[in-house]
Amino acid sequence: MSTRVYLEEGRTWVFAVSLDWPGWCRRGRTAEAALAELDAYRDRYRAVASIAFRPGPLQVVGAVAGTTTTDFGAPDAVWDEDGLVPPRAARRRHLERLADCWHYFDDVVTHAPAQLRQGPRGGGRDRDAIVAHVREVERAYASRLGYPVAPRTPWIEQRAALISGLVREEPGARWPAAFGLRRIAWHVLDHAWEIEDRAR
Repeated sequence: MSTRVYLEEGRTWVFAVSLDWPGWCRRGRTAEAALAELDAYRDRYRAVASIAFRPGPLQVVGAVAGTTTTDFGAPDAVWDEDGLVPPRAARRRHLERLADCWHYFDDVVTHAPAQLRQGPRGGGRDRDAIVAHVREVERAYASRLGYPVAPRTPWIEQRAALISGLVREEPGARWPAAFGLRRIAWHVLDHAWEIEDRAR
């Protein structure tokens, strides 16, 4: 069985985004490079998912135009079907995969050294700075889902608020829940994998 993927096409980056496995999303300079990178991360995503991860061949089901945020390096374009309310079983499954991403990130942080190897250009945040960044960005995401969270809210409560926003589909939210869930999962996994790579 094939795995549905759409392309978010910017001027400098293209993202290949799995519709069925939140967080499995990678980028490249071209569509072909993005799909190859997504394919290369199968084993890494398999270590995240708490259920059997046996994706079939990648099937591109469409493309959306990227934004300036896409060109900066983050997925930002809403998929055509994101405004539709998904079946309850699909929504529950995707929320479970988001929980998998959070658990994986927390485990990576627990086992990583405080000081990480610098990036190829001599930069990059250390572990605790990445954690603070992810936490603050997720607070911003909650607002875009129509469920604002106060600063310094305990992270477990902040994540619960995010789940509430994803379940309730708040009227007037800047992001539809389906896109928001994929964006949160991508962001937390992208930084979990960054920590892993820079801890070696």
